[in-house]
Amino acid sequence: MANFRLHGSRVLAVDLDGDAVKAKKGAMVAYDGDMTFKKMTGGGEGLRGLVTRRITGEAMAVMEVKGQGTCYFADRATEITLVRLTGDKLYVEASNLLVTEPALRTGTSFTGLRGASQGNGLFTTTVEGSGQAAIMSDGPAITLRVSGAYPLTVDPGAYIAHSGNLRQQLQSAVGWRTLMGEGSGESFQIRFEGEGLVYIQPSERTTVGGQL
Repeated sequence: MANFRLHGSRVLAVDLDGDAVKAKKGAMVAYDGDMTFKKMTGGGEGLRGLVTRRITGEAMAVMEVKGQGTCYFADRATEITLVRLTGDKLYVEASNLLVTEPALRTGTSFTGLRGASQGNGLFTTTVEGSGQAAIMSDGPAITLRVSGAYPLTVDPGAYIAHSGNLRQQLQSAVGWRTLMGEGSGESFQIRFEGEGLVYIQPSERTTVGGQL
């Protein structure tokens, strides 16, 4: 079983004992021991993933790393957060996914206007099962809990991932304060309701929603 360890907050060490992990292509920065690297096609596994890639042209660059020893991963000095799944599903932007354990299944999910507002397209990556996943963020990731009594509204440019039984709604942020020049300038926001966790980063991507 692969063992995930953080070296500081920007390097992930994965101890392998003959097993394998899936990682973002090009994210290996060092390794010791005997490792093999095999290119894979991302965007989801199975027939649904194949159809999604054909329709959208999405092909997340993924590699399988297998062997004996320790492999180190990093990407553009971004911060790394470990997420442990216990049979649940994680929805994460492909650009924010670094490494997953082999027991976890990856796929795709339709995001509709939410994805379009973020500039990431109409599909997002899903990670499901039991095991660990490493996600990346510009700055230390912030984990926010959503409950029935406390819905959450998020800037699309700060969103990274979410898990749990959550409903999403894209809502317009244009109001009187925005029109008067006193608002944030963001045209769309994502509202989460239900029970679960939302991961955000303390910086904003340039999004379509923020430019409208």
